[in-house]
Amino acid sequence: MTIDTERNLGEQPIAQIMLEHSLKPHDLVANSAEHLTHKMVSRACKGRWLTPNVQAKLLNALAKATGKAYALADLFTYAAPRSKDVKKNNGPDAPELKSAP
Repeated sequence: MTIDTERNLGEQPIAQIMLEHSLKPHDLVANSAEHLTHKMVSRACKGRWLTPNVQAKLLNALAKATGKAYALADLFTYAAPRSKDVKKNNGPDAPELKSAP
């Protein structure tokens, strides 16, 4: 599997949800309280892989625009780990990073 194939995941459910509510990318951008661009919305609908942070921004903007609560699984066919599921290892016991020679 190439990197291109891994990052292009096909049209996502968020596109259908936006269509059902007659929403355009600008509607999500305008309803977002966070930094959200038209390009982020477009990439989400087309199926480009997005970071969990961008997915959360889209989730919040869609909820505000539609007045409905959605889960990430409702918007995307691929699962990004939720922050509480990701083990952070940046405390005092974190391994020391070594610089390249």
